[in-house]
Amino acid sequence: MRNSSVELLTTDFRDSADSRKEIGVLRAIRGWVPWVAALARYVFRGLFLCLALVCLRSSPAWAVDTLDWNTNRNVVTADIKSTGLLEVLEQITDITGWQVFIEPETVHSVSAKFHEVPPSEALRLLIGDANYALLPGTNSTSRLFVFRTSRQNATQLVKPAKAEARVQPKIIPNQLIVRLKPGAKIDELARLLGAKVTGRIDSLNAYRLQFDDAAATDSARLGLASNPDVASVENNFALDRPEVPQSVSGNLPEPQLQLKPPPSNGRTVIGLIDTAVQPFGNSLDQFVLKQQSVVGDPSLDASSPTHGTSMAETMLRTLELLGNGSSSVQILPVDVYGGNETTSTFDVAQGIALAINKGANPINLSLGSTADSQMVRDLIAQGVKQGVSFYAAKGNTPDTTPQFPAGDPGATPVTAVDSTGQVVPWANRASLPAIGAMGTVPVTFNQQTFVVQGTSPATAIVTSTAANLMANGLSAADANAQLLKSPTRTTLPGK
Repeated sequence: MRNSSVELLTTDFRDSADSRKEIGVLRAIRGWVPWVAALARYVFRGLFLCLALVCLRSSPAWAVDTLDWNTNRNVVTADIKSTGLLEVLEQITDITGWQVFIEPETVHSVSAKFHEVPPSEALRLLIGDANYALLPGTNSTSRLFVFRTSRQNATQLVKPAKAEARVQPKIIPNQLIVRLKPGAKIDELARLLGAKVTGRIDSLNAYRLQFDDAAATDSARLGLASNPDVASVENNFALDRPEVPQSVSGNLPEPQLQLKPPPSNGRTVIGLIDTAVQPFGNSLDQFVLKQQSVVGDPSLDASSPTHGTSMAETMLRTLELLGNGSSSVQILPVDVYGGNETTSTFDVAQGIALAINKGANPINLSLGSTADSQMVRDLIAQGVKQGVSFYAAKGNTPDTTPQFPAGDPGATPVTAVDSTGQVVPWANRASLPAIGAMGTVPVTFNQQTFVVQGTSPATAIVTSTAANLMANGLSAADANAQLLKSPTRTTLPGK
């Protein structure tokens, strides 16, 4: 067999962000060629083995300092062993957008660990023996002064750790998500507000209301805030549709996987919250349960795999490797996009609730945005209490703005690593310790080879690794704890 089993595209690339990303993908593909030549139909297995060997040879420092300053909820979580005060202040100005000034030669080694405390308490714990003054901004940026002697001597401007464009959540206009207290009814309330109820999540008493215009939405928000039957009100946010895989030359063999009977503790079913999953048209279809949808019929392109199809195949290839060609794990696909270019936090929550009700565990969330939805956060927390585990993509923007639901407590963030086990340069840099897995993987569709890249396929790898552990007798919590603690053939903790 020739080494040209997987050929590289010979496109004339221009100097742009998109072209550089394509070049990076093709460079990654070049590394697969020897594996394809040597292992033929087991190329994907070879990729995982390559990563596993690198992981076992290396001894990365998995204990990573974290500072999660949630500006939406106004709480701070930190676990810092020993970091210079200036470096911590750089992170604070980076996350909050504050102007931070420090008195020259104010030296302090920060060592602090706390969970979801108010910013005022967090500053006291982080700054230690030094003094500080925070001047909130009204029509201007808030200013933080850190000093040893007096505020007037805090003259050194602290630069952000990284200068970055902050991506603001996309609010869907004229919609509100309303959660009611137990026993309250939505229909009469919606009628009084002049709204239509366009979605329901019974397990959360949550409802999506549609209004005629912005004025009606704002008026309803004020009225709901003072209504004793209302538990909470929040915006509905849009999440962009994930990128589709890129076509490349070559003949990657299909996964070769046999479905085993379920173990005595029952069959493990992965909940795949994503775009629609297309039929594989072969024996792999028995691994995919009947597709569910919260948004109607999808619009499918017969010439290329959807993002959901690529995630499902990545899971099956992972199970093929870990189970030596057989597995009892199945996948429940839940389409939250349909034919739309975006989904919403409400639709994602609907998809999660549906998957939980259908018995899916673990749940894969290869999607995300900067929108921190309290409804999704509470749904994940509710699922964790029921013994469900969640794995969420950390994001593909190399900034420190956290992506959600990866940033929600209860969800395990997943990032992408390269063949050396290092986090790829385009992955999100938010202070959320994550599990790492390969971020560039090949898939097949209609006898063609495609490449999918991002923290999305890494998440699919980690979720299916957890599912494999569960199929072999571990609880969801124990499987998650093992992945967070120790490397496997396909995952790396502490990234």
